[in-house]
Amino acid sequence: MTGSMRSRHLDIAHDLRQQITTGRIQPSERLPSEADLADRYKVSTVTLRRALAVLQSEGLIEKIHGKGNFVRRPHRKIMYVGDWGILDPWTAAEPAMCVTIRSAIIQAPAHLAALLKVTAGSPISELSCLSTDGESPHGLARTYMPRDLVAAGVLLDDDSTCREAATRFALVGPPPAAVRETVCARLPALAEASALRIGLESVVLSITRVATDSTGRVVEATLMAFPRDRVDAVFTTHQMIDERQTQS
Repeated sequence: MTGSMRSRHLDIAHDLRQQITTGRIQPSERLPSEADLADRYKVSTVTLRRALAVLQSEGLIEKIHGKGNFVRRPHRKIMYVGDWGILDPWTAAEPAMCVTIRSAIIQAPAHLAALLKVTAGSPISELSCLSTDGESPHGLARTYMPRDLVAAGVLLDDDSTCREAATRFALVGPPPAAVRETVCARLPALAEASALRIGLESVVLSITRVATDSTGRVVEATLMAFPRDRVDAVFTTHQMIDERQTQS
């Protein structure tokens, strides 16, 4: 009995999934209220919400605060190009693609101070970029730089939305001597889940990029998070050629 009760939310998720994938419930269509669904399946709202959470983690539905649960339209993927940290220009040029940019000067918390190799609490610049395709968020990038390295005009005085900023995931400052990118799959932080409109049980592709100059100083650190169903990442390996071998 316990096992049956435990799997009930999976049965509900399966039934709703079938209705979505077969077209009985159309993309962008609002699901019945949680109370109505719980009554239909004769379960508690807690069990019903667990079922909906499964579908949210799979990217099939999304919950919009104050409006309800909606079937997602299939997402068009963007492409992240490793090393240079840019979005594919063909994707970025699409009319519906834009980036909302917010900038601020903050005091470096411990984890950012460690990345930038600065003293905790020292002033750093923050450039937050949220890319969207229509109303669908595709990626969140937060770039941090030591305050003394921020060039005039890089930070924006006001919040800005512009399609031309779609390449803002690129390095903000001058070309660095080296770029190190760490990639992993993980659960989103609360702020990331809210910005990307995904569930806390969803998986995101996380990329941490640290750029250094010729002296080894960290000039920029960027934290990126992409929902797993909305991005492809491409990394190219360049073979190092020993000039001494080519001359011999």
